[in-house]
Amino acid sequence: MRAALLLLMASAPALAQDAGVQRELMQRRQATDAFELQLRQSQEALKAPPAARGETEARQRSERQRLENVSSDQLRDVKPDAQLPPQLRPYEMQKTDTERAPFRGPIVEVPARPAPKPEPIVPPRDGIRLDPQR
Repeated sequence: MRAALLLLMASAPALAQDAGVQRELMQRRQATDAFELQLRQSQEALKAPPAARGETEARQRSERQRLENVSSDQLRDVKPDAQLPPQLRPYEMQKTDTERAPFRGPIVEVPARPAPKPEPIVPPRDGIRLDPQR
């Protein structure tokens, strides 16, 4: 299984020479970046104090809109094979990755709040009786 995966990864640049395949690869990368941005933003929203929620949501909406604009521009700029020499394909992919880099960030795991400590179990003052008294 790993050998097949390594073979596929090694042959991916050769397959990406076609403009259609190039477009599909770009769309997958964009979907991954959008998911990472959404995950990071949801984690940030959990940390934001209630007073700053509106500001946080506005900033996050702006970031998502900018990522969508960059993504649509990149898809529009994919050139047919006849217009772009094969030597420049890796440069184009690197350029698109660089354009989307500001939208990537470390995914920080939000720590879970620990449960409150349970109250200690204290025996009754008059002791424990095994025979119920009626």
